[in-house]
Amino acid sequence: MTEKEALKRRIDAAAGREKADLVLKNCRIVNVFTGIIEAGEIAVKDGVIVGAEAGYEGRETIDAEGRFAAPGFIDAHIHIESSFVSPEQEGRMLVPHGTAAIIADPHEIANVCGLDGLRYMLEAAKGTKLNIFYAMPSCVPATPFENAGAKLDAEDMAELLLDDRFFGLGEFMNMPGVVHAEDAVLDKLTLARGMGKIVDGHAPGMTGKELNAYAAVGILGDHECRTAGEIRERLAKGMYVLLRESSACHDLRELLKGVTEASSRRAMFCSDDRQPKTIFDEGHIDHHLRICVGEGFDPVTAIRMATLNAAEAFRLYDRGAIAPGRRADIVLLDDLKDFHVHRVFIDGELVAEEGRYLPELTFADISTVRGSVNVRNFSADRFKVKLAGNKVRVIGIHKGSIVTTREIATVKTDGDGDFVFDPAQDVCKLAVVERHHGTGQVGVGLLGGYGIKAGAVAVSVSHDSHNIIVAGVSNEEMAAAVKALIAMEGGMVVVKGGEVLAAMALPIAGLMTTKSGEWVAERLHELHEKARGTLGVSADVEPIMTLAFMALPVIPTLKLTDRGLFDYEKFDFVPLEV
Repeated sequence: MTEKEALKRRIDAAAGREKADLVLKNCRIVNVFTGIIEAGEIAVKDGVIVGAEAGYEGRETIDAEGRFAAPGFIDAHIHIESSFVSPEQEGRMLVPHGTAAIIADPHEIANVCGLDGLRYMLEAAKGTKLNIFYAMPSCVPATPFENAGAKLDAEDMAELLLDDRFFGLGEFMNMPGVVHAEDAVLDKLTLARGMGKIVDGHAPGMTGKELNAYAAVGILGDHECRTAGEIRERLAKGMYVLLRESSACHDLRELLKGVTEASSRRAMFCSDDRQPKTIFDEGHIDHHLRICVGEGFDPVTAIRMATLNAAEAFRLYDRGAIAPGRRADIVLLDDLKDFHVHRVFIDGELVAEEGRYLPELTFADISTVRGSVNVRNFSADRFKVKLAGNKVRVIGIHKGSIVTTREIATVKTDGDGDFVFDPAQDVCKLAVVERHHGTGQVGVGLLGGYGIKAGAVAVSVSHDSHNIIVAGVSNEEMAAAVKALIAMEGGMVVVKGGEVLAAMALPIAGLMTTKSGEWVAERLHELHEKARGTLGVSADVEPIMTLAFMALPVIPTLKLTDRGLFDYEKFDFVPLEV
């Protein structure tokens, strides 16, 4: 069918000269343009809404039985890899919660596999009804302070950025590079601007003139706000704010304090990193809506933040509302308080009903993104440190947040100056093992507040370069955990006495699996249970994701990379010893 023929079919259906493919009757339609909810019908032709009023006939008619009809929800910023499942399985989890589209930044797999990883993600997106729009990872590696699996400069980005499935550059984490107008940063920004592409942001803690410099190059918004004040400043400077509620960061209630009815048009929802268990227990963007309405926001305003705002911000002008000419991404809701999702339509097709994803799954070939764990010259001795004294810097866990604190502790050492674990002191050894190029590089530090009393926990998911990160009570236990990860091509493992107590293999770049979200949730539950119940990790600390963020140097305050202990505020390495 030609474009001209398709338009004629749409016009004829909208004018009532031809039957619609589908008519949803007895709806209460949420109009995100007017803010009004009105009774009506929705007519769909070739996956597009052609009318939102009574009087249409359809080849298929569905009675909504008075339910609220809202546009399909849009997650404005998410990393699929952080759910540990492939894009196909991600769609299976998210769509039943009313999510019709996501803005996904695949910089996790790009940091491991480079362009091969991005091509895999594009191919895998074809296997789900969820509409996945990708950001071109802007900072691979995220910083020059760690070894990643790949490096993408402006020249590398140009080819794939021509693909319409890449809306622009993903979160620009190299904030100092923007503020100081570094040449390589300007190359990337110039490339995107020259192609008419969006540049998304990542600016934790930025304020004043530095934020002005960041916004002055046209960076879209920020999902790293931690306070209502930061929200207000970004809104005042014309940026969008992406209100995050993730598995690790529970920010939404605090951030909503910075949003008014007037400024809400520049606010949208994102989940950033959301594990399967969180999705099954709480939901996705429907959970954001429950929180928003619970905090006193008008339901239509909340739905607008979940739909139209994100569509407009990311130039997805064909969706985000129930109106003629918009894609027929429609969610039928039982109410506007609990936001229970009854049915989900994407492109006019019924794709989910009462929590069940209806289409069959097909999976992309993963052969190009396997075998990503390449560790050489490794032994337990690589975890040894030689301290001249016993006063040291410790990475302090800030519970419920990926931000850490900078602590000073007095610890025990052996005759060679190596750290000796003391069960009476909540400080354990932490290490990051380079796993991409076989460099043998290992960074060693200390972690406080984790609570571990025995064994070790290791993961190959450690943002953003995704080297192996391991925490434990002895060099030997930590080495056993790392060796177990190597054997299973990456994933997560809990070890005690050299024995694997629980494990989850993630063969796709050491980050993901094609197994179901339910399978992942079960494995994570077992990992958590063993980490807390057997190793003693604190009950109020998430044992896996906490470690995953301890190697992220672009988030305050003290972090560890394979090159050593990194101080965010100094933006440089610091010695372990004080």
